[in-house]
Amino acid sequence: PKTGYDRGLFSDGWGNIGSCDARNYILARDLKNITWRSSPACTVATGVLNDPYTGQVINFVRGVGTSNAVQIDHVVAVSDAWQKGAQKLSAQSRYNFYNDPLNLLAVDGPTNQQKSDSDAASWLPPRKSFRCPYVARQIAVKYKYRLWVTKAERDAMLSVLRSCPDRRIPAG
Repeated sequence: PKTGYDRGLFSDGWGNIGSCDARNYILARDLKNITWRSSPACTVATGVLNDPYTGQVINFVRGVGTSNAVQIDHVVAVSDAWQKGAQKLSAQSRYNFYNDPLNLLAVDGPTNQQKSDSDAASWLPPRKSFRCPYVARQIAVKYKYRLWVTKAERDAMLSVLRSCPDRRIPAG
C-alpha cells in the first residue's frame, strides 16, 4: 500500500550531478543537437529527443508551455518504489534513488503521464522494441535499491525478457 507515501520523502527537487541538476544532466545525456541557456549555468534550452517509449522525434524547447513535451521519467516509479521497499530505505538512499541516472530517462511527456506510477505488470512502453531495455533497466534499479516485485510484475518482466534472452542488465 501507499501508506505514508509522500514524494518529498525522496527528494525536495532535482539533486546535482556534477555541475548540473539531475533534470538537465539527463536532458544533456538523452537529447541531441543541444543548445544551452547562458544563465543559469547548465540549463538545456533546446534539443531533439528520439523518444525511447514511442519512437517519436520530439523537438524540446524550454519554456512554460513547451517543457512538458519532454519529461524525465523515473523508470521505476517513485510511488512503486515506496510500495515495494523504499519506505525501509534511509533518507539518503531514497534521495539517491530519486536522482540516479540509471533510473532516469528523458521521454515523451504525455506517455510518461500515461505510465504514472505503474509497474511492468500494468504498463510497458508502446514501442515494443524498447520493452527489453526498459525491463532490464527496471530490474537493475530494483536490484540496486533492493526493491521487490510482485508476482504479476515478475511474470510480465519474464514475458518481455523471453523475447531478448541475450539482453544484459545495465550496470549501475
